[in-house]
Amino acid sequence: MMEQILREISVMRLVRHPNIVELKEVMATKSKIFFVMEYVRGGELFAKVERGRLKEDAARKYFQQLISAVDFCHSRGVFHRDLKPENLLLDENEDLKISDFGLSALHEHPSNGELLHTQCGTPAYVAPEVLQTKGYNGAKADIWSCGVILYVLLAGFLPFQDENLAVMYRKIYKAEYEFPPWFSTETKRLVSKLLVADPAKRLSIPGIMRVSWFRKGFTRPNAFSMEESIFEKFDEEEKFMHETIKKSPSSPAFLNAFEFISSMSTGFDLSNMFEDGRKAGSSKFTSRCSAKVIMGKIEVVGKRFGFKAARMKDFKLRLVGPTEGRKGRLSVTAEVFKVAPR
Repeated sequence: MMEQILREISVMRLVRHPNIVELKEVMATKSKIFFVMEYVRGGELFAKVERGRLKEDAARKYFQQLISAVDFCHSRGVFHRDLKPENLLLDENEDLKISDFGLSALHEHPSNGELLHTQCGTPAYVAPEVLQTKGYNGAKADIWSCGVILYVLLAGFLPFQDENLAVMYRKIYKAEYEFPPWFSTETKRLVSKLLVADPAKRLSIPGIMRVSWFRKGFTRPNAFSMEESIFEKFDEEEKFMHETIKKSPSSPAFLNAFEFISSMSTGFDLSNMFEDGRKAGSSKFTSRCSAKVIMGKIEVVGKRFGFKAARMKDFKLRLVGPTEGRKGRLSVTAEVFKVAPR
């Protein structure tokens, strides 16, 4: 299970969000791996639904938090693939927290249209295309599961259920379900756009967020739940880095002729053979200024735009943006190298 465990660790480090259970630390011995998780004391959302259906306002609140967190996951290339009330926890404030990313998939470039093929998830919540062998879009599959969850919150029971698994799968394939009489017109309209057998016709998350029923009282949470704690942590890092800089070399690392030519010329760029694909979005430029002047100018410009700056060891500079975006705060790292003399 090592590959699955490593993937789960990678995923949970990517998806820091107020409505996702936070991975605090990972420790290991020769025989055991320990995950230190955020303590969520309210139990499973499933336990609340077991006692009966929720009122529409309560269901809306949980669905808003679910969609907000799932949207953040998708923006990071993470697809949960096992969304269900048992994997949705509640904290002491009755706010939702997604847990259990053990079956999740991670795509470094989620916009390239790559399909998933692993059949996984809980039968009653799984999308019809996942049950087939043609491959499926992870985001669309998660949206189907969100639609089932919304139905369960409002109805108190599953839209697709049968003692015979084959019969239940047939209902899922055809999206055959009925609405209880207490469903409002707006909720019927939304659920019917989510539980669509054809994933191409299924409502997207941006589409969900435009629905008036969804937008009622909705505020998108910060990707990091506490701004102050983030900046306190950043200040600690900055203090640590300043201490480290004192022990660092007085001159940046050298680039030899081959590294310089290959890094500055697209025709000779061989970085993909040696570097992590996550660095593909990096930019390079040259300057006759000294390393200290370059870092100083970047820091000044960053602060002018509201970025918080921290100098790191080995002539690196880290900038963190002032506002939240879909993926959280914009983070930029600049690194200075010196061209080796001829």
